[in-house]
Amino acid sequence: MNKFSTILGAVIVFVLAACEGPQGPPGFDGLDGAQGPQGAPGIQGQVVEVEGVNFDYIAEDNLFSTLITFSDVTNFEVFESDAVLVYRHDGVIDLSDGSTADAWTQLPQNYFLPEGTMQYVFAHTFVDVELFIDGNFDLSTLSTDFTDDQLFRIVFVPSEFAESPDFDPANIDNVMSKLQIGEGEVMKLNIN
Repeated sequence: MNKFSTILGAVIVFVLAACEGPQGPPGFDGLDGAQGPQGAPGIQGQVVEVEGVNFDYIAEDNLFSTLITFSDVTNFEVFESDAVLVYRHDGVIDLSDGSTADAWTQLPQNYFLPEGTMQYVFAHTFVDVELFIDGNFDLSTLSTDFTDDQLFRIVFVPSEFAESPDFDPANIDNVMSKLQIGEGEVMKLNIN
């Protein structure tokens, strides 16, 4: 039986080896298909400017809070893997050429006041962002300059951009440039 298996194996090897030969000529190319419809331009990210943000004081937690639901401010689809960045408007600054520019600071943002330290922070899901004002003193005495009629920019960054080594989230101009979003393309909303 062992001799038979060896002979059968040798025959199979010779038969399979004999099946190979030189490659034949290539076939003809197929016909081109019909041109499909032009797709919509891809959206790389979005910047939403939200004006009139007011914070509510929560006494038991000694903090201020406000919730912004994305569906209330944009129809941009946010995924769990996307980065959400938040910037607070610090005012207008004068430039050396005589013009002015808006100053934006990425959250978290600290303030060192005579009463203690306070900080703007945020937490987000792919559905909303909650903004907080936290501090190490009694925040019920905090000036309304910090809590009422605030201006924020929320930036939705697809994960492929957020993971790029040259992506600098601290600089809103760099972020907008990377996303190819001009100042005129910022969606501006007043929620008052």
